[in-house]
Amino acid sequence: MRKTFFLAAGLLFSVSAQSQILDVIKSTVKNQTGIDLSNPKKNTTSTSTTSASTPPSASSSVNLNNLTSTQISSGLKEALNLGVTEGVKKLGVTDGFLKNEAVKILMPEKLRIIDTKLRAFGLGSLADQGIKLINRAAEDAVTESAPIFTKAITSMTITDAKNILLGGDNAATNYLQTKTQSQLFTAFQPKVKASLGKVGADKVWTNLISKYNTLTGQAVSTDLNEYVTNETINGVFKMVAEKESGIRNNSVMRTTSILQKVFGAQDGK
Repeated sequence: MRKTFFLAAGLLFSVSAQSQILDVIKSTVKNQTGIDLSNPKKNTTSTSTTSASTPPSASSSVNLNNLTSTQISSGLKEALNLGVTEGVKKLGVTDGFLKNEAVKILMPEKLRIIDTKLRAFGLGSLADQGIKLINRAAEDAVTESAPIFTKAITSMTITDAKNILLGGDNAATNYLQTKTQSQLFTAFQPKVKASLGKVGADKVWTNLISKYNTLTGQAVSTDLNEYVTNETINGVFKMVAEKESGIRNNSVMRTTSILQKVFGAQDGK
């Protein structure tokens, strides 16, 4: 019994001594570092440091509000210029129009009955030749269109620059087309007329319509020059729209610093 009493007393002394030693350690740590081991708090320093050192995401790295209207205008114009340059290059070669279903020029709508009738009379080759040559004329004429488009892009004023930037995939192209279609037509029509004569499309179409009128007893006519001019311009704009959409949605296609800055900002719109 006495032995058990002394053993218990020894244990109590040991626990008491350890408690006193722990209190001394806590007191020393608090005095030296200011940290209270009796009431520990989460260390927010490392979290804050980590957060501060984490680089901003791509979408927040460029703020649209940090761009001036001049920068936005320059970025949009550069995208349009790239579209024109690449579009003209693709279209201004043999089969650039003819073998590209997105821009291929078909018979004028009011003359498509000619195509049907000629094929019914076994003259499908004449109809095919007519379509081929108006596309050849467009391919020839479009090579001279780049300066006309560039002038239209350079001279345009974008008053709603930010709205266009934050618009749809083809917002800048649509804006340009709306503002410049008539002046482009006026400047470009003589070149198309020359190309129609150069490739012989004018003579083929005169023969084509003449045969149709003879076979059907009807009298149809169309301003081929006007039609091909509009279709050629529309073809270039389709290529420009395709390029603009690519630049807007694919950062790899932003090949200059201004494109990266401006269209990088619209990523986070």
